[in-house]
Amino acid sequence: MSLLIKGITIADASSEFNGKTCDVRVDQGTIAEISANLSPQKSETVFEGNGTVLSPGFFDLNCVFGDPGFETKEDIRTGTAAAAAGGFTGVAIMPNTKPVVHSKGEVEYILNKAKGNLVDVHPIGAISQNLEGKELAEMFDMKQAGAVAFAEVGKAIADDGFMSRALQYALGFDGLLFTHPENKALVGKAQVNESATTILLGMKGIPALAEEMQVARDLFLAQYHNAPIHISNISTAGAVALIKKAKKDGVKVTCDVAAHQLVFTEELLNDFDSNYKVKPPLRSKADNKALIAGLKDSTIDAISSQHRPYEIEFKNVEFEIANYGIIALQTVLPLLLQAGLDTTLIVEKLAVAPRKLLKLEIPQIKKGAVANFTVFNSTKEWVFNSETNRSKSANSPLFNKTLKGKVELVYNNGQYLGY
Repeated sequence: MSLLIKGITIADASSEFNGKTCDVRVDQGTIAEISANLSPQKSETVFEGNGTVLSPGFFDLNCVFGDPGFETKEDIRTGTAAAAAGGFTGVAIMPNTKPVVHSKGEVEYILNKAKGNLVDVHPIGAISQNLEGKELAEMFDMKQAGAVAFAEVGKAIADDGFMSRALQYALGFDGLLFTHPENKALVGKAQVNESATTILLGMKGIPALAEEMQVARDLFLAQYHNAPIHISNISTAGAVALIKKAKKDGVKVTCDVAAHQLVFTEELLNDFDSNYKVKPPLRSKADNKALIAGLKDSTIDAISSQHRPYEIEFKNVEFEIANYGIIALQTVLPLLLQAGLDTTLIVEKLAVAPRKLLKLEIPQIKKGAVANFTVFNSTKEWVFNSETNRSKSANSPLFNKTLKGKVELVYNNGQYLGY
């Protein structure tokens, strides 16, 4: 299978062709040539670049598929289809399935189910048995079976001693723990950000303090044990400041932010649209700016989708009883462009940094390299609707809206898809 991509701009800081407009030939899953004015070969498929960008394939650090047990939300087939349409050639999926991914058997099931797919699927195992925060899960066995990290999915481990033991245990086999920045005792039953806006709406608010106290706790434990830790989906300016200082102090901390936290704000809750109900909650414009600044100064290592699919009965209900989360794999790129991020930063935070912190091989755009790339157009508009949506679910506030920034081609594992 030979593919020729004509007139493409390369976006890969490690490539000698970075920033240059070239033709790229891919043959049998390998980048065979990169040059100007390559001529099509017999029976070769040709893709015209027309102002598009080619980068290493995007990688998502934090998404949920429902397989096994919750396939009505999303299964591996539809989840990877949505990922590919969003430009992701690799995803790390969370362990909140049924059964929970808390032993090597579930890890092996996911890897076998996803085998042969264009999108690489990497399981994240649970930190505790059944995500209950009481007994440690079989993290070492899961790591040996192929789990890339460990998480509790949308909730923090409240027991300080348990979290301390988990970090110590993972340190022994180079395991990485993903933590959720939320102090449940301070959150209580609140579901939205604490601000003048939410007070006017008559809703109990979650203070930024709830996130920042949890971040501080985890940073102290990581520093005490000299253990790596990843803080997932931060959302406040205070959290950015804490992590920035911790990095300067030598704490082995990484973090990510969900794409929607860079654009959406609490004002969008005025109509009580449950599709804007996420965890952490939408914050203020000042927080948006602090998060974007954190990406630019390398405090925030990566951007994630935080893809959370739900059946209609879990979202098309009153705000207070709706579940948290939105489908997001296909809308990450448009949101990052809306946030004003440039191509170089997008590629670093979506393709390079996520793989680096999980110690996975980073795709390269050079002759002889295994082809793993994404082609996207930053100015092309498209409508996210039932025809273009590849997920089983439709819980997105961007549904039926025109978005700017479109993925046009993905290539990985000797396969490609065009859109």
